[in-house]
Amino acid sequence: MASNSEAEAEVQPKRVVPPLYKASGDLASDRLAFFHILERLKTQKRTGWVDNKIPNPESISDHMYRMTVLAMCISDQTLDIPKCVMMAAVHDLAEAQVGDIAPREGIPKVEKRRLEAEAMQNFVHEMLHNSPAALKIMSLWTEYEDQSTVEARFVKELDLDRFEMAAQALEYERAHNSRSLQSFFDNSIPHIHHTEVREWGADLLREREEMRTRAEQQ
Repeated sequence: MASNSEAEAEVQPKRVVPPLYKASGDLASDRLAFFHILERLKTQKRTGWVDNKIPNPESISDHMYRMTVLAMCISDQTLDIPKCVMMAAVHDLAEAQVGDIAPREGIPKVEKRRLEAEAMQNFVHEMLHNSPAALKIMSLWTEYEDQSTVEARFVKELDLDRFEMAAQALEYERAHNSRSLQSFFDNSIPHIHHTEVREWGADLLREREEMRTRAEQQ
């Protein structure tokens, strides 16, 4: 989650990734370990908002949840909507292990992908023992990362992910009045490809302009 804030220039502590889980041999215990690691998605805050010093910023799972509902709202019948919904639900799953890695941390993209793939393999093999559900999750995540289908390209940053970030930025601007999060709009709305989501983006920008106009008139 990128931003161009001055906070990126500050010295940041080096990210420490927790050790990977080792299977206990007990299927129930290992499965519960996976269910419990999901809690990290609920408690870890999205890095871009933290860097911008947003009070009480959204968690990773907050972002993932709205993306799943956004996917349900698409009317494009050329897309496999159930697949888009499931993909949105798992697209940041690896961050339960590695966290929300931001570009300013200096971790190369290849290394970021390696860490996330390693986390997913750990979930699938050590925790869920290659169950059908685990293999489905892995298949969806890999499809998303590789952008190998139209659904993956729709869900990834080109469309849903970008719109969700812009919507959140507007909500934070509304909540914190004078704070401007322009870089989040610059990095999202202009890069949306899907026609329907572009319309959502245009609606969002109109709402933002109306909000600013009202503020100036007060």
